[in-house]
Amino acid sequence: MSNLESSASRSSVSGGEKVAEYLDGRLGIYKAKGLIRKVFPEHWSFMFGEMALYSFIILILTGIYLTLFFKPGMNEVVYHGSYLPMHNVHMSEAYESTLRISFDVRAGLMVRQIHHWAALIMIGATCCHLLRHFFTGSFRRPRELNWVIGFVMLILLILEGFAGYSLPDDLLSGTGLRIAEGVVLAMPLVGSYLSSFMFGGEFPGHDVIGRLYSVHILLVPGILLGMVVVHVVMVGVHKHTQFPGPGHTEKNVVGQPLLPVYVAKAGGFFFLVLGVIVASAALVQINPIWLFGPYRPDQISAGSQPDWYMGFLEGALRIFPNWEIEAFGHTLALNILVPAMVVPGLMAGVLLLWPFLESWVTGDRREHHLLDRPRDHPTRTAFGVAWCALYLLLLFGGANDILADRFHLSINEITNVVRVTVFVVPPLVYIATRRICLGLQRRDRDKVLHGRETGMIHRLPHGEYIEIHAPLPTQSVFTLVSREVVKPLPKPVAEIDGVRNPNLRRDRVRYRLSRWLYGNQVEPPTRAEYHEALSHNGHANGHLNGHGNGQVNGHANGHAALNGQGTDGGSPTAVAVVPAAREESGVPAEHGRESGSPE
Repeated sequence: MSNLESSASRSSVSGGEKVAEYLDGRLGIYKAKGLIRKVFPEHWSFMFGEMALYSFIILILTGIYLTLFFKPGMNEVVYHGSYLPMHNVHMSEAYESTLRISFDVRAGLMVRQIHHWAALIMIGATCCHLLRHFFTGSFRRPRELNWVIGFVMLILLILEGFAGYSLPDDLLSGTGLRIAEGVVLAMPLVGSYLSSFMFGGEFPGHDVIGRLYSVHILLVPGILLGMVVVHVVMVGVHKHTQFPGPGHTEKNVVGQPLLPVYVAKAGGFFFLVLGVIVASAALVQINPIWLFGPYRPDQISAGSQPDWYMGFLEGALRIFPNWEIEAFGHTLALNILVPAMVVPGLMAGVLLLWPFLESWVTGDRREHHLLDRPRDHPTRTAFGVAWCALYLLLLFGGANDILADRFHLSINEITNVVRVTVFVVPPLVYIATRRICLGLQRRDRDKVLHGRETGMIHRLPHGEYIEIHAPLPTQSVFTLVSREVVKPLPKPVAEIDGVRNPNLRRDRVRYRLSRWLYGNQVEPPTRAEYHEALSHNGHANGHLNGHGNGQVNGHANGHAALNGQGTDGGSPTAVAVVPAAREESGVPAEHGRESGSPE
């Protein structure tokens, strides 16, 4: 009887359950239940990272297809393919195979275009992703290492993109390699040796395409793939950051679970990104190498422009004065060394080390999982916007010949204007951005205390005109007051109990930096100020009614609001929110919420 029951129970188990049991016995898939219920918050700015990841996947798939047909050789051949204008033209194997991919391989040109557009979009999405992290402060502990990984990935992506569009060995890519050779030669002591290694002798040599090919399809993609995995794993370990809001604390994540909601949205977004890239590749031509012709060391095309992510380097090289120094029998080419190495190194180094600068100045060792609004850190935001302004000015400088041709201007005048504006515009942008952030902080404070402007004007019995303000919803009040104001450090003392402070110089530097970073901020309203504002609003509403019963109702509404019983959109209940916006409210783990410390 028992055998019959056991056989019946086994027969009732579905095929899917059998497969699941089989996999769990060998892979332990049931242990991934917590991962499946992992919660991801929702915000439009979080999509930049996903966009970069999906573009990377598209790059890998299209790159595998192109690798099957590309020949990374520099041996000279004669073209006899489908593109008639190039018939009997001498060219390298790399250029010939790229033409063959474009005109003879089925869907080859389409895949080339998709590959190129995906690279441009991935680098752009990565830049936006890093800027989002910078402006919201998500690089703070425990995510400093992830910030460094992301920044190094961006640098590798730029190098990968440069290596990729240099492979066809056309006139445009050859011009870029010629500039790269000049930059390498400008390195003191080791420049000539590195150049000889890269090109296999004097430029253009016979080895550079093959070596760039190995770097482009093996070395850098392998490093990037490993860093992407580490980056994503660390996001899961640290928990996803989120913006402040009701129920959002430093110990929980409010959002949607990985399965089925987030996976469905991510799948749809992947196909949306793929569709945009494919549509761009089909409708917008990019890098038509057959129009440029094969590379010749004695030729260069007018209006040569690199891909956008290399444009700022081109601009720095174009606008820098022709300065050189003769020392110890050698020439130090400052006109190449400074704009191509020093300026990009400083621009990248400051952003890379910014998390450690903030941590060192404040001495903050806490973990931060709630994001800042950019206006809540005026100095950081102003510095980031000024950095972007400098980047854009250098980008315009790299297109000085195009601008001069299109707008019928003097290229020398454009160059001189950019030379001046790179020193003038970023400081002005910094000052303006910081003032805007402080102004937004004051406006937020006024909106919390006095409500939003309705545009309705009321005439009082004695003839005075006032504008009616409507209270804010609770969620809006929470968002406006849930910022943490970091106080500047106190001024260091030279002596402590008659003993000279051994760290006086370091403390003075920290003091000045803290004054620069966190000085002159607008304090959010306190509980007492919010109580007073609600009470005043209650009296004001009573006076506006103009009758005794209206005045009584106004007083009643005001006092009810103070007790958290108001009905005007929910804002009175925000009284309890004001003093504890960043405190841990102990939200329990419910559907759509993840609480507790990271696994």
